[in-house]
Parts: sequence; C-alpha cells; structure tokens
Amino acid sequence: MIREHRSREKLEAYYDAFTKNGVMDKNVHPWVAESWRRSKELGIDGEAKMDISHRVPADTFAQMQAKNRTAIDFLGRMSGTIKEFFQEYNLSLLLVSADCVVLKSYSLPFYQLTPGEIEGVRVGVEEVGTSSISVARDHMSTFWMFGPEMWVRECQLGEACSTPVMVDGEFTYIITLVSMEQLPMPQDAVISLLLTLKNALEIHMEESVRIRAEEALLDATPFAVYHVMPGGEVAYANKLGHERLHAIHTKKSEKEKQETPKENLGSLILNYRHTPIFKGFRGIPSYNKEVTWITAAKTYEDITTVVPLERDSDQAVKSVAVVSMPIEDLRTLVAHAAGYTAKYSLNSMVGISQTFETVKAKAARVAKNKHHVLLQGEAGTGKQRMAHGIHQASPRAAGPLITLRCGDSTPELLEQEIFGVVHGEVSHQGRLELASGGTLFLDEIEKMPIPIADKLAKALETGKACRIGEKVERPIDVRIIAACDSDLRRLTERGLFAQSLYEIVSKSVIRLPSIRSRRDDIPVLAEHIISELAEQHQMKPKKIDPATVKVLMDYDWPGNIKQLQSALEYAFFNTKGKVIKPTDISLMGDVKPDNKWKEDRAIFVKAWQAAGGNVSRLANLLGVSRVTLYRYMKKFGLEKSRS
Repeated sequence: MIREHRSREKLEAYYDAFTKNGVMDKNVHPWVAESWRRSKELGIDGEAKMDISHRVPADTFAQMQAKNRTAIDFLGRMSGTIKEFFQEYNLSLLLVSADCVVLKSYSLPFYQLTPGEIEGVRVGVEEVGTSSISVARDHMSTFWMFGPEMWVRECQLGEACSTPVMVDGEFTYIITLVSMEQLPMPQDAVISLLLTLKNALEIHMEESVRIRAEEALLDATPFAVYHVMPGGEVAYANKLGHERLHAIHTKKSEKEKQETPKENLGSLILNYRHTPIFKGFRGIPSYNKEVTWITAAKTYEDITTVVPLERDSDQAVKSVAVVSMPIEDLRTLVAHAAGYTAKYSLNSMVGISQTFETVKAKAARVAKNKHHVLLQGEAGTGKQRMAHGIHQASPRAAGPLITLRCGDSTPELLEQEIFGVVHGEVSHQGRLELASGGTLFLDEIEKMPIPIADKLAKALETGKACRIGEKVERPIDVRIIAACDSDLRRLTERGLFAQSLYEIVSKSVIRLPSIRSRRDDIPVLAEHIISELAEQHQMKPKKIDPATVKVLMDYDWPGNIKQLQSALEYAFFNTKGKVIKPTDISLMGDVKPDNKWKEDRAIFVKAWQAAGGNVSRLANLLGVSRVTLYRYMKKFGLEKSRS
C-alpha cells in the first residue's frame, strides 16, 4: 500500500497523545490505530528497548530453518543481486514465518541487531507491539509504515514495509524491508522491489512444491529415471537412478569427486556409444527396448526407453530423458501385478493335533533355510497352501511365487513353460526366469518327464538356464518347492523319476498327514473353513451343529481337506439358516444322492472319487447295495476297489 508522505512531527505528536494521554487522533491510519490500542492493552512498554526475549528454542528453530530452507536460500540469492540498493538506502530484509518468527535476516543489521540476535525471535504484536509485520499479517495486505507509527520508540528511526506471501493460496511468510535511517525513501521503488521479491518467492515456492511432488512420484516408481546432457552428464536422477549409479560407478578420489560432482554415463558405461542414449542425441527415440549395459563392475540387462527432448536453433538435441528398469526387477513387478504372491501364510493352516503341530513347526524351520523343499502327502492334504506358507515365511517372501502343475501339458509344452522359448523374433521367458528371486512351486512333480527333470536339475546346479531355441545362458535364482501325491523316493528307485532332480528337491522333505490320521483337527478345520468362506464372500458366518461335527469326524475323507472344503462350501451356500445341520452336509460335495448318477457317467465318477474309490463307502453314500453298484461300475467302465 503506497501511502501519502506524512509529517514526522505530526505522527510523533499522534503517538505521544495516545501513549501518554490515551487520545487517538482521527488522522491516525485505522489499521495503525487498531494495532496501537491492542499494543496498549497488552501492556507492551514502547519506551523500553525492543524485546527479543521471546525466542524459539534453538532445536525448534533449527527445525524451522531446515523446513523452510528453500525459501531462505532463494531470498538469499535474490538479495545478493541487489546489495547496492540495500546499501544506498541502508535497508535490511527479513523473512518472517506466518506466526511472526524471524526465520532469516539479510543484508544490514535489523534495528541495529545482528542476524544472530534477531533470528528465531517472535516479532508479532503480542511481543513487540505495532509494526508493519503485525499490520500486514492482521490485514493480509502490503503495508508501508512510517517510523513514528511503530510502537517501540527505538524502532521509529526508519521506515518499514511488509507484505504477506501466499503459497498455493495459503498464508506462509511475511517479507519485510526496513530502513535504518531517516533518509528520503523512494516509496514506490521500495514497494515495487518488495512485491517483486514476494511474487518471485511465491512462484518459486509453488514450483518447488510441484517439483518435490514430481520427484516424490519419480522416487516411488520402480524405474531408474535420468535426464542426460549431450556429454553424457546426468543432470537429474531419481532415487533408484542414484542407487544404480552409485552401485556401478568406478571408484573416485575425493579430488575427482570435487572436480566432477555429477556422474557421467560416458565414463560409467563402457558401451555407451552403442546404447539408445547415444542414439537419442541423434534424434532417434527408443521405446521399451532390451538393452545391455556394460560397466567396469557388472553387466546389466534393462528394458529402456529414451526420449529426445528440446532442440536448439540448429535442431540438435539438447538433452534426453531415460527410463530404465532391470529385467529381473520387471519380472518381479509383473509377477506381483499378476498376483504371483503367497495367498496363504502358515498361520492359515490350523489344527490342534500333535501330528499337525509337528509338521507345521518343521515347515516354519524349513522356510528359513535355503534348501529346496519336497512336500509329500495324499491328494487334498494342503500341499499347495503349505507351499504358499513356506514362501511367505522365507527370506524370498518379497519375490514372486510362481506355480506350475507338471501334469497339465505335454512334455514339449512343459519344457517351454519351465525354460522359456523363442517364437520367431520374440523370446519368451519361462517360469524359472519369472520366479527369479522367489519360489517356483512345481505341483505333481512326479509327472515331469526324466529328460526335462535332468535339464532342470542342471539349471538349478549351475544357476543358469537357456530358453528353448536360444544359446544365451541367463542367470536364475530360484527356490523349488515340489509337491507329490505319492512316494517320490520309491518312484526314483524304480526309475520312474530323475535321480538328479530328486536329490536336489529332497534336501528338506515334509510329509503332510491325511485328515483321517488327525481327526481331532476336523472341528477346528471346519470352523476355519466356514470363517474363511464368510470373509471371502462378505457374508455372515454360520455355526456348525455339534451333531454335524460328529458326522464330519466319523467320515474318512478320502479327498482329505480338499473334500472337506468342498462339502462345507456346499453346505455354507445352500443352508438357509444360520446353523449347518447334519442334513445340510453332502459328503459328495455338490453331488446329490438322487437317481441322476444312474444315467450320467460324470456324476457317478464324481461320486466315485468322493468315496475314494471304495465300493462300501459309495454304497452307503448313495443308499444302494454293493451288487447294484458293481452293475453301474461295469456300465461306466470303472474298476472296483476292495472294500
């Protein structure tokens, strides 16, 4: 606010009339008059020296300066360019926080105080009475204050002007210019300078906030991001980019670091002239290209994008943006995005029997070591959930968990699934590479052909694998958890499974017990299954009638936990009430004991499997005689089993 020049003598008379006699002259500026009244009410002694006792604790002030370092440094650079103007009019510049703490004093001493004395001091109306700072803060406006309008008499020698600084619409700082002598001041020039500093600081702070947000986003990405200049100098790198550079750069002496504070890709990357970055400076962009970086420390394989940026008047590229990601990191990212993570923990496997507790404890121990693992047990005993739990409890939990069922495809396709394959010009990675850094769960491993098993064993021993159709050996780092429904050792002894792979995966063997050998666990398992179903489908849980529990415990469950899960799932969704009763349980899951099984082979087979191939059990389930069952078994071409 540019104000008409006022007579110093009159202003002094107004000040004396109010402070001594309590008379407020009508010519006193309304904002000043309001502040004078408040200063008097607060009991601030205007005749005493300026009170600098209201100082922020040193540790708190250090934190404030650190938090506001961007603004402090920016005004420092700005004031340094106009020192002559400050010296000519004996001006001092202050940066004050929104709650009136002096963050920094620039240029000449403020009120004859050194920066060390005034910095960290509160200078609001409550502490020092009326000043341009308090008026600008109260009215959120630029305000010019003549010397005699200031409350503390020793501060009335010069004049002052303060302006609030808004950052993204929020009141953040006050900038103040104070003259130390009664010199004729070019008010319009001083206010213009102050507003220039204000606008520049606001723009700089808003840009800084935006830049910090962008940098935070870039630091959070799983990519290394670089801004590279024509000579190979890295003008900017995000957090991962800095980590990569730190890991690969050659050792420098302290003198070299001072002479070349920024990294230069031309010196770090031995094949720099053959990379997409070098081509980028010829105006050639690259998108998601597989690139090999050769450094003195290591060779890296990345997926890299290079984009040429602005050009000069001669159309020469001035800089390029580089986004790069290690292929092994990309595999992990893809694995996580595709849901290749453990869905179950060891704690999700419940039971109270000593048999089960022993197995679970062993799994927890095995999870911590580096050995490959073999899980053995009847179908449905929970081998897959156990594999998830071991992976999650292992040091590899952050890596992917990749699953492959060995009996689901032909030998040719199985080999391609494991090792990867080249189709035309495209090279596809296999499960071994995808699981690198994590775990590969091989279910039904007994169905893996011996030649493929021998090849896998060699890859695991050497830590290298080749895709089908390629000669390039790629490093692998994977833990195998294998699952087998039968005795893999006996299969190996009979020559039906590869000895080489058996020796590798059998370092740690865990045998999962059948449900009939741990009947005490059935009630706990049943409650846990119902609870999981309710949570997964966001439904209210249901109770299991004690009579139902007895039915569940009396049954042999040839399909083990998987069959129990199927039966309870059927009951959970088909029971109308809140309690699952014995009549709600179908021991054949969704196969009902009606006459449809007599005409439909698929239904009969499903019932046959649910009964574990036991004729007596199936006869009881279907409510027919064994003789009748034999007739239908012959009809559907099924072999009979001993009862």
